[in-house]
Amino acid sequence: MTQLVDTISEMRRWSQGARQRGDVVALVPTMGALHRGHLALVKRARQEAQRVVVSIFVNPLQFAPHEDWDRYPRQLANDMAALADEQVDVVFAPSVEEMYPQGDSLTRVSVASMAGALCGRTRPTHFDGVTTVVAKLFHIVQPDVAVFGEKDWQQLTIIRRMVSDLNFPVTVLGVPTVREPSGLALSSRNQYLSPEEHQRAGAIYQSLVRAKERYQQGERHRDRLIDLVRATLHEAGLTPEYVEIVDPGTLEACPASLPSSALLAVAVPVGRARLIDNMLLGQ
Repeated sequence: MTQLVDTISEMRRWSQGARQRGDVVALVPTMGALHRGHLALVKRARQEAQRVVVSIFVNPLQFAPHEDWDRYPRQLANDMAALADEQVDVVFAPSVEEMYPQGDSLTRVSVASMAGALCGRTRPTHFDGVTTVVAKLFHIVQPDVAVFGEKDWQQLTIIRRMVSDLNFPVTVLGVPTVREPSGLALSSRNQYLSPEEHQRAGAIYQSLVRAKERYQQGERHRDRLIDLVRATLHEAGLTPEYVEIVDPGTLEACPASLPSSALLAVAVPVGRARLIDNMLLGQ
């Protein structure tokens, strides 16, 4: 039976008991409004551990004042039912007051240059909020394994660097992006899309596929691949916030002549939603 825990002290007691029994504990951090992409993370966690914890917490630190913290979908009852079907052991769903009892957190965890790349240019406080709350979750849950989606490659890369730099005893695993039939990456924010916007948003994935096909055919000029992505999005009436090709391990911009390993990443506003996606080029 899936147990709902909403206090830090109870979560710690549960985790300490599991570890004393010798169980491997896996954590899947989420903000709720779960979809098949989240459940793919849970399934991977179940393969890695005897006990699985899913956190559901809409973290105010990673939202700027003009963003969608107030209207971000919250549906705990539905999420609990889905996680019970997956035989999750614990759902950790603390309140904001439980996680930040003194109000705003004066202490922030920052992964310097990585947090300022890609999405960080227009969301300068976002990743500090992510790394701060993930560090808190690691201290509270004390997992052996943590599972994240590759859809947000920047987040995954930043958390891996944080774990390495701060010597967290946690193995961080990435799970490939789960997509709709159109190729659109599953996202809780897809709920914001109208039917017409939903259809147009499928062009995001198609633009990445076109670029990868051109790369596989031998194109190595960075700007030509970026122009191809922009043109494909423009055909669908979409204007990207950014289209960039970066080193997948450091998030630094790739040179004009691409190396054998590169990550193509995009952020695209569609209606009220801001959608991100990425695709590896080469190895």
